[in-house]
Amino acid sequence: MTPLDYDYLQKILKERSGLMLSSDKKYLLESRLLPLARKMNLPGIPELVQKMRSGSESTIRDVVEAMTTNETFFFRDKTPFDHFKNSVIPELIKARANRKSLRIWCAAASTGQEPYSLAMILKDMAGELAGWRVEIIATDLSPEVLEKSKSGLYTQFEVQRGLPIQMLVKHFKQVGTMWQLNADTKSMVQYRQFNLLQDFAPLGKFDVIFCRNVLIYFDQATKTDIFNRLMKANEPDGYLFLGAAETVVGLTDAYRVCPQRRGVYLPNVGAARAPTATASLLAPSLKTSAVAGR
Repeated sequence: MTPLDYDYLQKILKERSGLMLSSDKKYLLESRLLPLARKMNLPGIPELVQKMRSGSESTIRDVVEAMTTNETFFFRDKTPFDHFKNSVIPELIKARANRKSLRIWCAAASTGQEPYSLAMILKDMAGELAGWRVEIIATDLSPEVLEKSKSGLYTQFEVQRGLPIQMLVKHFKQVGTMWQLNADTKSMVQYRQFNLLQDFAPLGKFDVIFCRNVLIYFDQATKTDIFNRLMKANEPDGYLFLGAAETVVGLTDAYRVCPQRRGVYLPNVGAARAPTATASLLAPSLKTSAVAGR
């Protein structure tokens, strides 16, 4: 792979997904793109880049998907899910007692373990949420991972990673060597293809937003822009959950740290914010599906 090829891939990934690929990530490119090249019966990455340069949108899309599909597992990092169950949802049940509805967004949901973790928690709180309308919208850039998510079908290895045995037995049934999420729990999550560089307005407002372990791949300007737009999509008394290695500190005043809750942030409604650059960041070739009410 020539330096020109690498520069081209950096540019495409930044434009289409926001992913910033530093100069020392050649190994990552090779590990993700060599299997894709072989799958397409191409000798290597240079030929893959040549096909992209020729204007093959499907190849560009496949490359972006290959580079942005990230690892996930059930109840990842555990603590945020404890906060969600033990404090955030009880507080929202009190705050939303009149309207009896909750809307939750899992951004960059990958293969579905995060939104299904939330669904299992809420399913187990059915008594407190009787008569409520609960929506969990999960979005991701990749149609491939969304299809896996919708199936709710996981390997033994996948369910062993973070999923307590009692929840496995309660919410899954074994199908051969795989584990199938129960239909009633699976139906709690709606999936949509969506790019975080797009306008959030069509998604509506959310009481809780999970945007974990994805912004670490973006540059500072893009992170700031996304945080500012997330705040507008968050209810004023809502919550934002970030990954363990992520923070808003030094990037935006659109959110403030939630005391005693690691990884949880509160909208800083009315705070002065740096102007966003949404229009220049949008990925015109990647269209979002309409999401009713969310």
